[in-house]
Amino acid sequence: MVYDSAATRARLLDAAYAEFSERGLAGARVDRIAAAAAANKQAIYAYFGSKDGLFDAMLAVRLGVLSDAVPFTPEDLAGYAGALFDAMVESPELVRLTQWKSLERSDASEGEAEAYRLKAVALQAATGIDQESAIDLLIMIIAMATAWTSTGAALQALGSRRSATARRKAHRAAVVAGVEAIAATLPSRAPGRGASPPRATAGA
Repeated sequence: MVYDSAATRARLLDAAYAEFSERGLAGARVDRIAAAAAANKQAIYAYFGSKDGLFDAMLAVRLGVLSDAVPFTPEDLAGYAGALFDAMVESPELVRLTQWKSLERSDASEGEAEAYRLKAVALQAATGIDQESAIDLLIMIIAMATAWTSTGAALQALGSRRSATARRKAHRAAVVAGVEAIAATLPSRAPGRGASPPRATAGA
């Protein structure tokens, strides 16, 4: 049988996603990841160097998938927030993964930092606001768009006459309306003026 290193690496990344999203970085075990991927544990160290290296590589892949599915649209922030909300609802594992990361590792990887920098630059180019304001606005939008997956189930447990689906739909509408209201306060640049925003490739 021909040994397919690319396929093995892909299986390891998929298995790592399941393991890290369920147990976090500290609780994850490389032997479980290797077994789930039908690979030798030494392959993890050969491809990624360490458990931390595997975590970084897996996170970069998953954020890249999210970015491809939900491209950043600084000219339509409400649409971006709605699309991000939908993607997060469909990917609770990714939400748990990012929560684990924020608890266990406060530092951002180079890929994450660059992704958010590109989004901030794109937002600056579209609106003319300064970099710090652009970063703060991104944080606010992402927090609003991901709040349901973080707290929706807990709030639903408090009791509601509406179904979870109805509450989620109403929450999404509130997120979009909120971001629309924020966007309405921003300056805008006329088409064709200012620098062309770069494409943001990874990150939420």
